[in-house]
Amino acid sequence: MELVIKNGTVVTASEMFTADVGVLDGKIAAIGKDLSAEQTVDASGLLVLPGAIDVHTHLQMDVGKFSTADSYFAGTRAAACGGTTTVFDFALQDFGENMVDTIKRRDALCAPTAAVDYAFHVAIKDISGNLLDSMKQAVEFGVPTFKVYMVYDIGIGDGDFYRVLEESAKIGARISVHAENREIIDLLTSRFVSEGKTDPWHHYLSRAEFTEGEAVSRAITWAISAGAPLYIVHLACKEGVDALVRARNAGHKIYAETCPQYLNFTSDVYKREDGHLFVCSPPIKGKESNDAIWEAIKDGHIDTVATDHCPFQKADKDMGYRDFTKSPNGCAGVENMYPYILSEANKGRISFSRAVELCCTTPAALFGCVDKGSLIPGKDADIVLYDTSRKVTISNDKMHSDVDHTIWEDVSLCGYPVQTFSRGRLVYKDGEFLGSPGWGKFIRRNLDN
Repeated sequence: MELVIKNGTVVTASEMFTADVGVLDGKIAAIGKDLSAEQTVDASGLLVLPGAIDVHTHLQMDVGKFSTADSYFAGTRAAACGGTTTVFDFALQDFGENMVDTIKRRDALCAPTAAVDYAFHVAIKDISGNLLDSMKQAVEFGVPTFKVYMVYDIGIGDGDFYRVLEESAKIGARISVHAENREIIDLLTSRFVSEGKTDPWHHYLSRAEFTEGEAVSRAITWAISAGAPLYIVHLACKEGVDALVRARNAGHKIYAETCPQYLNFTSDVYKREDGHLFVCSPPIKGKESNDAIWEAIKDGHIDTVATDHCPFQKADKDMGYRDFTKSPNGCAGVENMYPYILSEANKGRISFSRAVELCCTTPAALFGCVDKGSLIPGKDADIVLYDTSRKVTISNDKMHSDVDHTIWEDVSLCGYPVQTFSRGRLVYKDGEFLGSPGWGKFIRRNLDN
């Protein structure tokens, strides 16, 4: 073996035990006792974890007059420094564009610069003509996951959404949905603007909690009717959790993710002086929804944690300082997800095994990353060493993104990743990025819905 990580506590989705982890040719070659290799890393006193998989990021993306702050290199560099070794980005289809061409267009940007491994979802804008057929072509190309927006000017109509669900059931694909009620949000937003109520708190009120919850219910109803599995992205409200639990208890294949910002913050952030920095959609919700999301994390109804990493520079966010309609929607998080969830585990809120399940094992299983997500011989050697005793207060000057601020400023964490290996290569150590652009590989996938 080329590398052995010795004497650490290995964490899986079901157990923790002391063992050595051996690596050869970028793969986990063995897990056992007294392994030897050309290079050894002493992990005594540390946890040895799988690298996290962030299945929801928006890198190098144009949004009207704004662009996200992180290139594919900067975003994947930040991911590596937070213990995330695989990222999923959204390839947004252009009108009239074959979906395989959408994937190839984004990959041409990503492949030369990605610092960790990556995959894509196609965000669907247009199924006119024969473009619906290109979903199957994308599945055959190795991208079997798609996203539909029920909001924004890129959202598709209800009928087209239903057609996409029907097609996904036929071809072995899965649809993710951003579920909010576009028409009611537009109505409330126009009303608040006309009344001069444009502070960040009214961003939250304009996307009232029911506008997410009822849209989640509608999307689930349509998926069940179409016989299609459904994945709900960035679930943030109690009403949506309740609809999810009902569907799952009835045996339907409805899956859901939430994001760290919905777990750590409540809507009170929109009353802060810097509340405009937290403008994202869906907005961060109230305490009742926060409690419901945590309960769904603990009881297994929420499957994954991902970030919706969509960072904009502070000058862009400041455009909405007193008018939320002028702020680009999104916050950074790709470097903070795994440290935050592991910190909550370290505090005893969930187990370390549950943290691995949420951030590694279940994302790999749900999204067809067969070589990822677990510390098992034959899997990629995506490995994180975690120091449970390290105390870290997050500050943007210690982050590795290109964005110039973070909503996580001054949040204290109990424990922190100290080393990250991507396919056996050390890409992060003690605050320093050691990887390189172009190291990341495109992951082609298929699903077992």
